[in-house]
Amino acid sequence: MVSKIVYDRIVFYPGDEIFAEGDEGNWAYLIQSGQIEIFKKLPDGREVRLALLGAGQVFGEMALIEEVPRMATARAVAESVVVLISAEVMLERIKGSDPLVRALLSNMSKNLRNASKRRTAAETTAPKPPKAEG
Repeated sequence: MVSKIVYDRIVFYPGDEIFAEGDEGNWAYLIQSGQIEIFKKLPDGREVRLALLGAGQVFGEMALIEEVPRMATARAVAESVVVLISAEVMLERIKGSDPLVRALLSNMSKNLRNASKRRTAAETTAPKPPKAEG
């Protein structure tokens, strides 16, 4: 008998937070439609956008691959339909892949996490833009 995995879909509306930095990673998400932004909050309250994602793109996978907390926050920019992919399903698929592919995924995830940290650090030390007078 062939097992069948059914993926749930969920709709997010503009401004809906999907997950927050520091959350445990239980799901990855495949965007069917809409736009999702990935960002980090700086200590001074500013937000640094790391990515703006659209249909066909996956997000939230890094926490699953590395088994660490979320490195950023995800929020819907437009009405978005996403497919939920459980950690169990994703990790099962990854573990069933070629060892080279697993190593590449792990390295890419770590490199992206490090690049995001460097970008956030650079934004933190950058001067704040002047406030408009009016």
